[in-house]
Amino acid sequence: MEELKIGTDAAAAPLPGRGVILIPAYNEEASLPSFLAEVKQALPEWAVVVINDGSNDRTSEAARQCGATVLDLPCNLGVGGTIQAGFQYALNMGFDYALRMDADGQHPPMEACKLMRTMRDESCDLVIGARFGATNELISTRVRYLGIKALAVFLSLICRSRVTDPTSGFWLLNRRLLALFARSYPCDYPEPEALALLRRLGYSFCEAPVQFRQRTAGQSSIGRWDTIYYAFKVGLALSVDRVRPVDEKLSVHYLKES
Repeated sequence: MEELKIGTDAAAAPLPGRGVILIPAYNEEASLPSFLAEVKQALPEWAVVVINDGSNDRTSEAARQCGATVLDLPCNLGVGGTIQAGFQYALNMGFDYALRMDADGQHPPMEACKLMRTMRDESCDLVIGARFGATNELISTRVRYLGIKALAVFLSLICRSRVTDPTSGFWLLNRRLLALFARSYPCDYPEPEALALLRRLGYSFCEAPVQFRQRTAGQSSIGRWDTIYYAFKVGLALSVDRVRPVDEKLSVHYLKES
């Protein structure tokens, strides 16, 4: 079976099968050209799919000019709906792995080798690229740092597994988890709620310390003090989710690969 490799660190982190990079994008015309050029250099054997979330700039055209496959959503769905559309595409096209990266350039493509190596060595369903534990932890403000840490502690208790970076969107997941998320994926607070969901259904995850960067263009939709409010809302949503029934047919024991 073909091995998926990455850049000059290829020998360190091969994965068997076919892989796709899913990049949700909303008004990222300025960031995409340089970022997609990096992706192509670092991950030449991986397919690249940009999911255009109803952008009102030239995001779609910029992605196509760089050689990426583009899924144009009819309206703005938000991150959760956008990335679920990518998961559905990856599952239907028969990919074995999906690497999710943000279009703003915060996730360096060369760092993906650490996620691949961890998935190979730990045999988990999901590897999270975590900004904590790397030699240079990138957090924009002290308030944001404290908000993420508080949410990480709460989520670790819920998942009964250590979480340090619950808001990271730098993910590598296998086909078994693709099958779950293609069918059921949270829309409001996708990253932390998805971790809680997959743990309730018996799937596994682990983290790999990676280097993050500042976004190359635009600005985050979450302001300094919004982080605390965001953490509170996510904590409330996670608490409510705990009392909601889950479909056991989606659990690791029942869900069959498509």
